[in-house]
Amino acid sequence: MPVLSGLIVSIDAFFIGLALGMQKKCKFLYLVVINACLLGLCILGYLLAGHIYEHIAFDTDYIVGFAFIALGLWCIINYFICEHVKRREGDADKKNASHTTIALVGLVMSVEAMLITMGLTFIFLPGATIIIPITVAFAHFVYSAFSFYIARTKQAKRIPTVISYMISGFALIIYGLMALFIEFGV
Repeated sequence: MPVLSGLIVSIDAFFIGLALGMQKKCKFLYLVVINACLLGLCILGYLLAGHIYEHIAFDTDYIVGFAFIALGLWCIINYFICEHVKRREGDADKKNASHTTIALVGLVMSVEAMLITMGLTFIFLPGATIIIPITVAFAHFVYSAFSFYIARTKQAKRIPTVISYMISGFALIIYGLMALFIEFGV
């Protein structure tokens, strides 16, 4: 069940990979570096979750739910802010803004994967194992690499980049709402 959960909740990485693949300045190597950092943060999240679980006085579904909602909103808002900055500063600064966007998306994806790992660890404690962070990191890499490749095809180039960021952000928000709805018994 932890492996299946890790695969399901990592699906937003597909849309992040799609969004990165549509940016001409983004290389596949950037995605590999992002996912290497992501693996490290997933393992850190797993280790932290095991230590802090006992010290949390309320149900951890609240943390998971609100954290994912905040990450989803941040992903969507960050995209629109970066696009506004690009338009305001003109074509001369597009290259720098694009690399900044890639770095921020990588940071969001890595922190989001860490929170997924922590959330899954909270859910499956005391039986949680190291397989949780490895599954989450592996799923993020596979989904994002596959969609990165798809984005480089002619068919995907017609999809506006905003759609990928919106779907990715909404996927995080929906996962957060599901965690809260489970807690409230809805």
